[in-house]
This record gives sequence, structure tokens and C-alpha cells, in this order.
Amino acid sequence: MRIVKEAEERKNEILDVAERLFGAKGFDNTSTNDILNEIGIARGTLYYHFKSKEDILDAMIERMIGRMDRILEEIVAQKEIPVLQRLTMMMLALNADGGNFSHEILEQVHKPQNALMHQKMQKSLLDGITPYIAVLIREGTDEGICQTDYPEEVAEMTFLYVNTVFDDLMGCSGEEKLKKIEAFIYNLERLLQMERGSMQETIISIFQGNIGNCK
Repeated sequence: MRIVKEAEERKNEILDVAERLFGAKGFDNTSTNDILNEIGIARGTLYYHFKSKEDILDAMIERMIGRMDRILEEIVAQKEIPVLQRLTMMMLALNADGGNFSHEILEQVHKPQNALMHQKMQKSLLDGITPYIAVLIREGTDEGICQTDYPEEVAEMTFLYVNTVFDDLMGCSGEEKLKKIEAFIYNLERLLQMERGSMQETIISIFQGNIGNCK
């Protein structure tokens, strides 16, 4: 019996399979045939929803960013939580150890053979995530906690550090991770013209669980 699925359900099924295969084999080593065979659909059905494998990748990344957007919107909206703590919560959400992105996808993204996937993911994250960080930086400036004439640029620098350096800390020793986090705090405080140590307690306390899990 042929199962007919609603368009959105079928589209998400294709993206689920693509995300799993891209994570296991990488973008370049995954073919549309692999996706078709995994789902058991005709090629015409695939191309009804997506024009190409690259189109599938774009949609997969857009869906991942959408999930992250909802998380960051919730963090920004929690005005009862101090701004520095929300900023730290946001950085933790972006950290690979936070579990908001597939570890398999993140590992593949950093491999040279998946340069296209890395480029697309990095640009989409940069464009989609930094505005949320900038909102909190401006809020901190309004409260007199920090000072910068370049909130968007500092937001970009913050995101790029968290997205690249912290992702590389999976499997590291607790000592290595702590050193990286302390260096990050030191440089972020300087960028935001804050008194040294202003963010130390907040950031270390929120990251403490992850540091402890790093053997």
C-alpha cells in the first residue's frame, strides 16, 4: 500500500534523513540516491520538494537556525534574569556541548572535504545569531554595565569565538577548557570595556557543568 504524506511532513522526513546522512558521511560523500534509498521514495518526489542536494543542505541549515532562533528569543525575553547571565546562557546554547546542534554535523562541518557545508553553516549562523547577541550587548550598555560603540561587531567576534574555539573543545581536558573559557572572558571584558572579573563568576558558574564533563 502506497503511503501518501502531506508535503510538509515529507519535506521534513527528507531533511531528517539528509541531516543524519550528512552527519555520518559528510555532504560530499552523500548522494541523492543515498537519501532516496533511505526513505524509499521516487526521485520525482525528492525533486518536487528540493531542486538539488545543495538545496536540501540550505533547507537543513535553515531549519537548524530556526530551532536556535526560538531558543535565543526565549533567552532575550527573560528580562527578570540579569543581562550578563542571559548573555552567558546564549553562549552556552551556541556551544556544541549544549546539544542544540548535532555533534555529527558539527564534526563534519570542520572537515576540509565539507568546505561548502562549513561555509554555508558559518554564514547562516553568523547572520542569524549575532543580532541576538547584539541586543543583549546594547541592553548591557543601556544599563551602564558595559560600553562599546560597535555592538554588532563585538557580537560577531563573540559568536565566532564561541562557534569555533568551544566546538574544538569536545573531548578536551577540564584544565584546557577552563583556560580557554578564562581567556574568552578576559578578552570579552576588554572588548566591552568592563572591569576585569565582571563576567568571571557568571560565566564560569554556568559553564561549570560542562567543564566537569570534559575528561
